[in-house]
Amino acid sequence: MRRYCFLIFIAVISGCNGYRIKHPGSISEGPGLISRNGIVVSANSEASRIGAEILSKGGNAIDAAVATGFALAVCYPEAGNIGGGGFMLIRLADGTTEIIDYREKAPLGASRDMYLDGSDNVIVGSSTETRLASGVPGSVDGMIEAHKKYGRLPFKDIIQPAIDLAENGYIIGDGQANSFNSARKEFADRNVKMPALVKDSLWKEGDIVKQSELAATLRQIRDKGREGFYSGRVAEMIVSEMKRGNGLITIKDIESYRPVWRRPLVGKYHNYTVITAPPPSGGGIALLQMLMMVDKYKLNESGFHSISSMHLMIEAERRAFADRSFFAGDPDFVSIPVDKLISKEYISERMSSFNADKASLSTDIAHGEPEKKASEETTHYSVTDREGNAVSTTTTLNGTFGNCIFVDGSGFLLNNEMDDFSVKPGFPNMYGLTGGEANSIEPGKRMLSSMTPTIILRDGKLFLVTGSPGGSTIPTTVFQVVVNSVDFGMNIQEAVDAARFHHQWMPDLVYLENNSFDSVTARKLECLGHHLTTRSHIGSVNAIMMLDNGSFQGGADRRGNNSAASY
Repeated sequence: MRRYCFLIFIAVISGCNGYRIKHPGSISEGPGLISRNGIVVSANSEASRIGAEILSKGGNAIDAAVATGFALAVCYPEAGNIGGGGFMLIRLADGTTEIIDYREKAPLGASRDMYLDGSDNVIVGSSTETRLASGVPGSVDGMIEAHKKYGRLPFKDIIQPAIDLAENGYIIGDGQANSFNSARKEFADRNVKMPALVKDSLWKEGDIVKQSELAATLRQIRDKGREGFYSGRVAEMIVSEMKRGNGLITIKDIESYRPVWRRPLVGKYHNYTVITAPPPSGGGIALLQMLMMVDKYKLNESGFHSISSMHLMIEAERRAFADRSFFAGDPDFVSIPVDKLISKEYISERMSSFNADKASLSTDIAHGEPEKKASEETTHYSVTDREGNAVSTTTTLNGTFGNCIFVDGSGFLLNNEMDDFSVKPGFPNMYGLTGGEANSIEPGKRMLSSMTPTIILRDGKLFLVTGSPGGSTIPTTVFQVVVNSVDFGMNIQEAVDAARFHHQWMPDLVYLENNSFDSVTARKLECLGHHLTTRSHIGSVNAIMMLDNGSFQGGADRRGNNSAASY
C-alpha cells in the first residue's frame, strides 16, 4: 500500500511540474534544449513530447509537426485546433520549400456588409461571439495534405497519440486552469450543453481533462482521413451547430474546402535568406519590409534596446503596418503588388521620411505607392529532424477559444476568423487593426492574417525556424527575434526571452511589455515623440536555431508554458 501511494505521489508531482501523465524515458525537455536529433518546440509540453516521440520512431519533421498539431487541438484548446486554420511552412533538407495555406474561408453565403445594421454600423460581437463569426475550417485538410505529400509514417500512427490524449486525459497546470475558468461563463452561455472544458467546480492545477467527444471525432479522421471531417457525421454536426444560431456554413462549404500550396516569400537580410508566408498572410510581407527597412543601419553597433535601434525599428514597424492595412488580402481575389512592396526601390522610398531624431506621426504615414514609377489567440510550433528538414507552423482560432462555441457532439471549438476580414473598411478588428477594400468580405474568400511562420538560412544552410502567436504583434515579434539572433548575436533562448515592443501604425502607440523597459528608456522615446503604453506580454515564440556544430537548440518562450522536447 505504501509503495502504491508513493507511485501516485510521484505521478502527481511529475504531472504538476510538466502537465503530463506519461513519461517515456527517452524524451528530454527544457529551455535552451540542444539535440542532434531534431527538436519540437510548442505551446504545451504534452504536444512537444508527442512530436518528439514521433521523431524517435523514425518520423520526419512533417510527421512530427502534424502529430504536434493534432495534439495541440487536445491539450491547448485556447488556440490549437481542428476547427480553425493556419499556415505550415516546410523546408526539406534538399532545399525544397513550400507552404500550405489552410486558412479558413468565408462561407458561400457570406456578404460584404453581413455584420452591419440598417444604419451601416457594425453590430458589436457579431463577428466575434456568434456562429456567424466562423469561417470554414481548414486545419484538418491542411495537416492531412501536408502529411500525404511529405510524411513518412502511416497517418494512423501520427494522429493516434492525440486520440489517446483526448480519451485518457492530461494534467493541467495553474495557467491553463485559470484560462478554462476565465471562459466558463462564455462556454455556459453559448453552448447547448456544458462542454468538457467546464466542470461542476472551478479547474485547479493537477486536474485531469478528458475529452471523449473530441477523441471520437479524431477517430473519424484517423479511420476516414479527410472525409472523416469534411463529410458524413462530423460535417453534419457542424451544419447543425450553424442552424442553432445564425451561422452560414453549409455542407457544400465544408465539402468544397481545399487548402492551397503556395510559393513562400523569399527575401534577404544581410547575408541571410528569409523564407516566410505569402498572402493571405500579411505577416510575411511586413516582416520582409521591416527587415529591409533596417538592413542598411548597423543595429549591432547601436546596441540591443538602445534608443536609436528601438526608434529605427518602431518606425519600420509603423510603415510596414500602414502598407498591410491597404494592400493585403486574399491573392485569389485581389491583386497584391508583392514584388514591388518588397523591392529595394520601394523600401528606400518608404524610409525616405525617417528622421533619426523625431518620431513620425501615423496620420502622416499613409500606405505607399508601389506602382508609381521611379520609386493576440494563436499558437506556433517549430520542428526540425536529424536530417535537416524543418517545419514552421502557425495555427489559430483567432480569439482565445475562438468564439467559445463547441460543435455539439464533436468536442471541438469553432473559430471566429471572420473578424479578420474588414467587417467595415476602416473599422478596427479585435486586435485594433484597420483594413481596407482588399480585405473586404466575399464568398469563398480567405481572410487576411498576421501569421508569420519563418525559416532563415545562413550561407544556404538552415539557421532559424521561428514564429509566434499574438494577432497583430506576430510580425513585429518575429522581426525582433530575427534581429536579436542575427544582429545582436543572441542564442535562441535569449532571443525569444528578450523584452519586446510593438507598433502597428494605428493606433499611434508604442506598446512596451510591462516591467521590461526602464523609465529612462521610456522617457527618451517620449522625447523623440513616441506615444507609449504598456501591455502584459507580446507574442510567445517557439523557435529552433541550428548551431555551428550541427546540433539544434530549442527556444521555448518564457511567456506561457512553452516546451522544447527531443530524444
